[in-house]
Amino acid sequence: MNKIVNFNKSDLAFSISKKLDMPESIVLLCIENLISDITINVALGKNIEIRGFGVFSKKYIRPRRFMNPKTKEIGYLGETASMHFKSSKKLLNSDG
Repeated sequence: MNKIVNFNKSDLAFSISKKLDMPESIVLLCIENLISDITINVALGKNIEIRGFGVFSKKYIRPRRFMNPKTKEIGYLGETASMHFKSSKKLLNSDG
């Protein structure tokens, strides 16, 4: 069974900066720009595929009814969208 390890943005920037022998601040800026570009393009309805990593896409959540438990008032929430990530088989099956 694979152990899941948390790896945040600063850990990624540190790792890449050591491998490429670049300042961590520049690598962090590149990562933030990449994330921003992915977010903007997915919001516009485009799918972003990074081979060997995964696919970012927009997922629509159906309209639904809800009830306020305190007032028992019924309300309706329209269709919403969120970002969805599906990892590639290569990423899932990697041993390290």
